[in-house]
Amino acid sequence: MKKIVIVSALSVVVAAVVSGQQRGGGRGNQPAPSAQASAPIDLSGYWVSVVTEDWRWRMVTPPKGDYQSLPLNQAARKAADAWDLAKDDAAGLQCKPFGVGNIMRQPGRIHITWQDENTLKMEFDAGTQTRLIRFASGGQTPTAPAGPKTWQGFSVGTWERPGRNAVADARVSESAQQGGVPGGGGGGLRGAPPRSATMFEGGSLTVHTTNFRDGYLRTNGVPYSENASFVEHFDRLPPAPNGDVWLIVSSVMEDPMYLNAPLYLSTQFKREPNGAKWNPTPCQTDPPSVPRTKAK
Repeated sequence: MKKIVIVSALSVVVAAVVSGQQRGGGRGNQPAPSAQASAPIDLSGYWVSVVTEDWRWRMVTPPKGDYQSLPLNQAARKAADAWDLAKDDAAGLQCKPFGVGNIMRQPGRIHITWQDENTLKMEFDAGTQTRLIRFASGGQTPTAPAGPKTWQGFSVGTWERPGRNAVADARVSESAQQGGVPGGGGGGLRGAPPRSATMFEGGSLTVHTTNFRDGYLRTNGVPYSENASFVEHFDRLPPAPNGDVWLIVSSVMEDPMYLNAPLYLSTQFKREPNGAKWNPTPCQTDPPSVPRTKAK
């Protein structure tokens, strides 16, 4: 009799659990929130690049052979020394300096929106380029589709908490110790707000990109290969006292084909109220030392 009662009780419990699961009532079976819903920071809107460092390499096309501050090996130097802008244009490679390895360093603006609840869309007015940052959905990590590689490659994003970005944080710490605002040396954050205890807290976005075409680290033909490893960290800083909102993008590229050491870069953007100054332009590289139009 006891066995019958126990079996009956277990049957009731199992039936209740199954019923709850079918209705989606079980806590463990709730669908995971989308990337948009779980975002710890809001990256949407218009952002303008603030070029207060590396001006000579970002605002003009450097002379051929100017690859100072980059950890290039001999193969990279040879390729850079052989760069020919006219040949690139004739071969239809105008977008080679606008690939994923250099697009964030281009002066101009980014428009960030959600294409869908698990895909972040970044549009660049420089070169009229578009990047899609895909997030895991349904427990499945996105994988690159078969087909030719592209300038922007295939990017997968992950939200990080609490969001302290070791690359950017270390650069800010170094500047703070020197008694100045962040920045300098070709890889800093000059122009962004001074360091604070909560500077990178609250969350950040880490992006891993693969399946990209070989491109240029600078507009004067300094190369990176399609086999390079490329990781970025996007940190939205707390509002500055004057109300400005800053976005810091730190990247790490490792490329055994062309680099002797990892290349660390950080780039800053300031949020704009709207797209009134949005101005998409095609991929185009000016001849060396011709000033470009600085984003204002």
